[in-house]
Amino acid sequence: MLAIKRLVFNEIIMLEKLDFDYSIPKTLIVKLEGDWQISAGLLPITEITAQLTSHPDIRQINLNVSEELQWDSGLIAFLFKLIRECEQKKIQVDHKNLPPGAQKLLEIALKVHEKNILPQQPRESFFEKTGDKVLQIYQSLCLILNFLGDITVSFSRTIKGKVYFRWDDFMLIVKRCGVDTLLLVCLINLLVGMILAFVGSIQLKIFGAQIYIADIVGIAMVRVLAAVMTGIIVSGRIGASFAAELGMMESSEEIDALKTLGVSPVEFLVIPRVIALVIMMPILTIYADLMGILGGFIISVGMLGLNPIEYLNHTQVAVQLSFVWIGLIHSIVFGVIIAVSGCLRGINCQRNAAGVGMATTSAVVTGITGIVIATAIITFICQILGV
Repeated sequence: MLAIKRLVFNEIIMLEKLDFDYSIPKTLIVKLEGDWQISAGLLPITEITAQLTSHPDIRQINLNVSEELQWDSGLIAFLFKLIRECEQKKIQVDHKNLPPGAQKLLEIALKVHEKNILPQQPRESFFEKTGDKVLQIYQSLCLILNFLGDITVSFSRTIKGKVYFRWDDFMLIVKRCGVDTLLLVCLINLLVGMILAFVGSIQLKIFGAQIYIADIVGIAMVRVLAAVMTGIIVSGRIGASFAAELGMMESSEEIDALKTLGVSPVEFLVIPRVIALVIMMPILTIYADLMGILGGFIISVGMLGLNPIEYLNHTQVAVQLSFVWIGLIHSIVFGVIIAVSGCLRGINCQRNAAGVGMATTSAVVTGITGIVIATAIITFICQILGV
């Protein structure tokens, strides 16, 4: 049977203050006994709240238990409701006399409840939000410029032969950036070449000029599209892996260990990745050019009935060497952007699992955004130069 043996009102005598001004608040002593298990049913807290309502001067509740008390989580649920009710009325509940196990469980339940309560954020004005965004952008720009400065200094030391990194790791990174990515790059650019041939044939077929599909596919793939598609694929695959690797090293304090040993993380970790990606991006772009042209060739010859020799001749005439160099310049710039974005986000990530995930996502987004911006700038420069 659930029972509250007695509800007795006592007085708590406060220690005298220096000015001898003291008060005597009322205290409600609650003694619990009997069966407090879930199987016996939970007792509502209305019996105690009635006492609190009838005696509004109560400021504290002391909990006492009998030696024969039987309890489980039902007692914890009852006390948890009581404490929450008293918090609203600004009444303290002293549960130090509970059994050690019950007291520990109750403290855990209260801590979990406090964590789940989100603090109310003060509303910020429009100017405060704008100022915060401007400061965040400024800090991000400073972080990027400092990182680029470190890479520049480390790269100059690399040229002078003063930078040490493991060649085995460098060759493994080169393999990941090149061989492991080659199949996906070839497949995507083959399909892009096919799509270009399909789209071009829709309009050129009206004028009977299907042979100029070779010009469209060849120029578009070699000049821009192959490098852009390759950059997007590498950003999602290699840039994300760079951010995840360095992020995990940052979380496990391996980068701090390198700094303690006097080894620059930029020289030991970042420079090999940048060099590897700058070397492999032009090679991947050349393969992408060939696959794009092959995709257009398959559609034009196999489905549109064009002469294969004539198609290849048109491609050879349309694709100039300058277009190839422009595509390679795109690829080199994209390689730098992807490697720097991945390493920057990885080294500066938060030291937890969520931080590593956010760094990986941010590396991909930053890389792709940088690729689009760089493409626009290079295209504008080529237009000015008349190339």
